[in-house]
Amino acid sequence: MELGIYTFAELRGDPETGHAVTPAQRLRDLMEEIELADQAGLDVFGVGEHHRPDFAVSAPAVVLAAAAERTKSIRLTSAVTVLSSDDPVRVFQQFATLDLLSGGRAEIMVGRGSFVESFPLFGYDLGDYDELFAGKLDLLLKLRESERVSWSGGHRAAIPGLGVYPRPLTDALPVWVAVGGTPESAVRTGRLGLPMALAIIGGMPERFAPLVDLYRGAGQRAGHDPARLALGINSHGYVADGSRQAADEYFPSYAAMMNAIGRERGWPGIKRPDFEVLRSPRGALFVGTPQEVVDKILFQHEIFGHQRFLMQISVGTMPHRNVLRAIELFGTEVAPRVRKELEGSPNQ
Repeated sequence: MELGIYTFAELRGDPETGHAVTPAQRLRDLMEEIELADQAGLDVFGVGEHHRPDFAVSAPAVVLAAAAERTKSIRLTSAVTVLSSDDPVRVFQQFATLDLLSGGRAEIMVGRGSFVESFPLFGYDLGDYDELFAGKLDLLLKLRESERVSWSGGHRAAIPGLGVYPRPLTDALPVWVAVGGTPESAVRTGRLGLPMALAIIGGMPERFAPLVDLYRGAGQRAGHDPARLALGINSHGYVADGSRQAADEYFPSYAAMMNAIGRERGWPGIKRPDFEVLRSPRGALFVGTPQEVVDKILFQHEIFGHQRFLMQISVGTMPHRNVLRAIELFGTEVAPRVRKELEGSPNQ
């Protein structure tokens, strides 16, 4: 199993001190986090795209290119690129450039976008939300397949057999599709034979099993090799030396961010008892000691048989030293134990 980290580079003030990190400092901290994840032996680091004042990254490819020069082995991915409001040609060119800089370690994780600020910013109608994504994903895949591209579709000018450069070092630049729980999205991803990254940030993981079945079933009906229908799970989590320490350090920033977003979307607030349920063995949060996190990853692997697990540690602004320690523990203690337990598993 591939194990890694993803982040949105949050900028909200520390809920206890009120201190807010600047975008410049957050990006410098982020470089240290990616470098440490590489040194600790993790497989993947993902950086998300947002266009809001409470997140520092609107251009993941730029951040990942900087990280490419400070890392050696770790795969560098967006998490996610909001393809619906972007130009697939520019996305492909940016990540092809990243692939060249990183020696073949680039990856694109595309999604429709759970935040929608980019749509009016770039002149798109939210009424075309799904149509935009489907058409642009079709173009992105064609760009990956051929140096010269002929394409026509809605919401973008046609491409009449033009070359798109540079080409990546990797023959088929990896493209994952991030899915938040919509059955139609899971079916589309399976039908295209693309790897699916499933976000599980609340509820009981078992509830998502039918979605995975839809994905794999659609892929097999479309004639894709089941072994190539890779599945990743993306979840919130935090690792510390003690279980109570992990909960106490993670809860304030996690609750501040989730409750702020909840107020925007009409979600109920998260209080400490709710948080404790979420981090229990059957809950969605991976918050605890290295062994507790290992046990939960293995538990979910029994349900999904997934090939990748990515943890979002910084949900809200956390002290940088705490994030670094969590990354260190995840890479040096959690990842080796998970790999050892799954050694020889057909779905590892």
